[in-house]
Amino acid sequence: MKVITIFLVFLCTSKLVFCQTVEVPSDSSKLIQLSGVAISEGDLNPLPYTTVYDRSIRKGVISDYYGFFSTVVLPGDTLLFSSFGYKTSTYIVPDTLKDNRYSVIHMLQRDTVNLPSVTVYPWPSREDFARAFVEMEPYDDAMRRAQRELSGESLAFVAARLENDASLAYGYATNQRYTKLYTNGQLPANNLLNPYSWAKLIQDWKAGKLTRQ
Repeated sequence: MKVITIFLVFLCTSKLVFCQTVEVPSDSSKLIQLSGVAISEGDLNPLPYTTVYDRSIRKGVISDYYGFFSTVVLPGDTLLFSSFGYKTSTYIVPDTLKDNRYSVIHMLQRDTVNLPSVTVYPWPSREDFARAFVEMEPYDDAMRRAQRELSGESLAFVAARLENDASLAYGYATNQRYTKLYTNGQLPANNLLNPYSWAKLIQDWKAGKLTRQ
């Protein structure tokens, strides 16, 4: 009797599992091959890797790089379209379709995503911060360094070490040519006793414009 009871229980369980495995929807003859493209509503660009989830049968697909997708649905199924940076939208498969193939172009609206605030520190760790804090020079900040580098003495020192460029060489040659044309047929002017030349020489020397040749 015990063996018969165990056999009946096993038979009922096997029948239940078999029924669940071979269960087929009654309206399987209305399966539709739904294909389409997911695009952005603003610029009409395709949305790559958009998730298309069928909420009715709890299955879904992901579109390719060009936003194209293809899935099998039933009339009246509700599809959820979701993509990062866009609002999730729904699409209900029409129940009045006569063909077993259908194409759609689904547009998604942009959504604002508020990310958590992030504080960026110039030191990678607390130890580096402690070392930088101890070795910090509070009286040598960026403003003071900029003022020191842009001082008259620093600029004069840099200018004295620079060589003549093409524009200065051209100006010097042009002045020599104009002087030669001006004094053509006579002795060139001697600026050794010219007070204007001496005043300009002193002014250029104070401004740091003189370079050692």
